[in-house]
Formats: sequence, structure tokens, C-alpha cells
Amino acid sequence: MIEILNPTLLARARDTGALVADILQTLKSRSTVGTSLLDIDRWTKTMIAEAGALSCYVDYEPSFGRGPFGHYICTAVNDAVLHGRPYDYTLADGDLLTLDLAVSKGGVAADAAISFIVGDTKPPESVAMISATERALAAGIAAAGPGARVGDISHAIGTVLSEAGYPINTEFGGHGIGSTMHQDPHVSNTGRPGRGYKLRPGLLLALEPWVMADTARLVTDADGWTLRSATGCRTAHSEHTIAITDDGAEILTLPKQA
Repeated sequence: MIEILNPTLLARARDTGALVADILQTLKSRSTVGTSLLDIDRWTKTMIAEAGALSCYVDYEPSFGRGPFGHYICTAVNDAVLHGRPYDYTLADGDLLTLDLAVSKGGVAADAAISFIVGDTKPPESVAMISATERALAAGIAAAGPGARVGDISHAIGTVLSEAGYPINTEFGGHGIGSTMHQDPHVSNTGRPGRGYKLRPGLLLALEPWVMADTARLVTDADGWTLRSATGCRTAHSEHTIAITDDGAEILTLPKQA
């Protein structure tokens, strides 16, 4: 299903996007050395409830997961990259942490992810990888606008990631979003320009470049959800929800301080 939002729903999407961005920035500030992933999950649950919003994750049960996700945020550390299920792990100095959050408010969902390094130790390779996903995300957003096609976004993202030297996995990527979290069209992190669905004002897309340092192959954890790099290498993931407008792409999940 591909949804095109009317102005009323688009206004609600802005509110939801702002909430997602605010929660992620609050969690980033609290995620220090010694923090448990389960604490992050509890904080997320509380903030979602206080905002009168709903989790898109806790009861989510897609074909690629094993049973309901059961948590309020995805927490991926170091070699984990996608669908990271929070567990009793305490963050250490130098850990690369990705927080991925989707919530629904007013009947419209928004989805975003940030990667950052915990503590004072900043491994250069990890810093560079996070930067590459952020630059790829910016390139994908710049390529989005009315009349462009999904392939233009995919090509822009893939060009940045490839030039940075990272293998690209095409099993998971960006997606449409609206009244539900995951919708068509699929937005691969690499592709050919001029191909795919033609973008229209009112379309929401969650764009999410993610990479693993030296492989494109994923393995699934025993929890049935968490996806890790097959080689144990580090990973990074950046995501924004955008709205296609008459003037281009509007970022709905941009932090206030950005």
C-alpha cells in the first residue's frame, strides 16, 4: 500500500516526527557508560506514554521476526545493526550504539535512527562509518522531490556508501510510512536513477542508509530479531522520515538543535 497524506494528516506527521526526534535526542543524552539497554527501553516506554503516543514496535510481528518484538525501541550495539532487541547489556566506553524508534500519534507514524559512540573513546573507523551513513542520508533526501523516482534516492544513497568503501546490503532499506510503520514503496540503499515509483506530494518515506564495515552479509541472533554483521565487524545506521512536498523533501524527524 502507498499512502498519500492530505494536509491534515501531514500536520499530524510533523508532530509525530518532532516527538520521535525529541525522544531520540533525550535517549542519546542519557546513554552513557554504565547504562543498560533495558533502561533505554523503559525510558522510551515512559516518554511515548507521556506524549499520548503509541509504540510501533511492541506488538509488531512481521515475517522477518520471531513473535512480537516486545520492546519500545531497537538498540543495536557494535556488530548489531538492525532490529536490535534490548537486553541486559551495560554500555561500555567506545561502544557504537544505534537507536531506532518508530511511534504513532494522531494516526500517523514516524521513524528515525541515530548512531553514536558512547563515552570518551572515539574509534576513527567508527566515526567515519557513522559519518558515511549521515552523508548518504543527506544525499538521499536531496534527491527526493515531486517528479523524482525512488531509484533516484537509492542511487544517491548508494553512491555515497560505495564511494566510502562500504558493501551494501539490499535485503533491508527504506520504506513508505503513514498510518502504519512499514509501507510501499521499498527504498533500497542502492539503485538505478530514473527507475521505480514516481514521488508525489503527500508521500512519506523513511530513508535509512546502514552499513557494515567489511561485509554485506547479515546473521540473525538467537533472539530471532537482532541482525548482526556476519564477520562481527561494527555497523552504523542513520534514518529520517521525510515528506514529499511541492518544494522538495521536508525532514520530519530533524532534532530541534540541528
